[in-house]
Amino acid sequence: MGSERPRWAAAGGGPRKVTHPVKAVLAGGIAGGIEICITFPTEYVKTQLQLDERANPPRYKGIGDCIRVTVRDHGPKGLYRGLSSLLYGSIPKSAVRFGTFEFLHDRMVDANGKLSRGKSFLCGLGAGIAEAVFVVCPMETVKVKFIHDQCSPNPKYHGFFHGVREIIQEQGFRGTYQGVTATVLKQGSNQAIRFFVMTTLRNWYKGDELHKPINPFVTAAFGVTAGAASVFGNTPLDVIKTRMQGLESLKYRNTLDCALQIFKTEGLFAFYKGTIPRLGRVCLDVAIVFVIYEEVVKILNMIWKTD
Repeated sequence: MGSERPRWAAAGGGPRKVTHPVKAVLAGGIAGGIEICITFPTEYVKTQLQLDERANPPRYKGIGDCIRVTVRDHGPKGLYRGLSSLLYGSIPKSAVRFGTFEFLHDRMVDANGKLSRGKSFLCGLGAGIAEAVFVVCPMETVKVKFIHDQCSPNPKYHGFFHGVREIIQEQGFRGTYQGVTATVLKQGSNQAIRFFVMTTLRNWYKGDELHKPINPFVTAAFGVTAGAASVFGNTPLDVIKTRMQGLESLKYRNTLDCALQIFKTEGLFAFYKGTIPRLGRVCLDVAIVFVIYEEVVKILNMIWKTD
């Protein structure tokens, strides 16, 4: 099946052949697209709960009520509102993420090809910041506005391209970059935590057997652990990001003001709104992406030789 391995999977061992950059982009894009289609309803529910302010009063009583109301008002397809923005962005997001990680990896490994856990954290942080600036912020802004718009008495966005055109006409290109500071903080910490945890678990599992194969189910378990760690580590940043990208974002002067207003009007626990649906989505996300990524790389190695 070929000897190429993704660099993040080889972070704890000596020099070995790595994945061709184009294969990494293709594998990451395919894995990301499949994952989004499977888990998006949990992302939809998480976003709705984070947008639901206590002072209004809240529109939803909880996860189940959010699903029930959405299906009642919009049918099952309502749970996929905003999917297109994430689906269209999956390939460039994966390209930037894995490309940046490999670029930083090459400059941080020691003479033996070993990447320490601390440097793995920094590589993940760099990858997350890059994907936030170039892809994730505009993609997430459009997604959040689409989801928020669905709750309006008279929704004004009719499809992905119409919605993007309306946003740019009303607010300019900067309208797609609302909440960029919170997004950079969120994505940077996301990937830093995930790559750090994955590297640590892989090194522990392999021990001194650097070429020891890892069963896909083990990779999935490691992915779930890494995903859970990132959720509990940065959900407050995700809540702030969501509010900064919603249709009522103009009432916040900046990221800090948004955080202060949430704390003053809704309390500390508001920073963990949507944690349960986000936990389900992110754990599945990381597990699915890492497993499918490796399997797609194996298939590409069989049909496309880059030695």
